[in-house]
Amino acid sequence: MLIDYIQAALNHAKYEILEEDKAFYGEIPECNGVYAQSDSLEECRAEIEEVLEEWVLFRIHKNLDLPVIDGKEIVIKETV
Repeated sequence: MLIDYIQAALNHAKYEILEEDKAFYGEIPECNGVYAQSDSLEECRAEIEEVLEEWVLFRIHKNLDLPVIDGKEIVIKETV
C-alpha cells in the first residue's frame, strides 16, 4: 500500500531546468511542499523520492490527511 502510493505520487512529479544556474528542479503538485533541486536529473529524482517519503511519514505521524493519487489512498485509522 505505501509503496504503491509513493510510486503513484512519483509518477506525478514535474521536472524543469532552472535558467539561472541550470540546476534541475522537481515537485509533486499534489503533495504540497514536496520539491527538490539538484545538479542532475538523477540526483533530483532521488532527492524528491526521499522528501516524499519523509512527507508521507510526517503526515501519518501528525494524523494529517494525504491526497488520493491515481486512486491510491492511505487512510489513518485511530485505534483505541
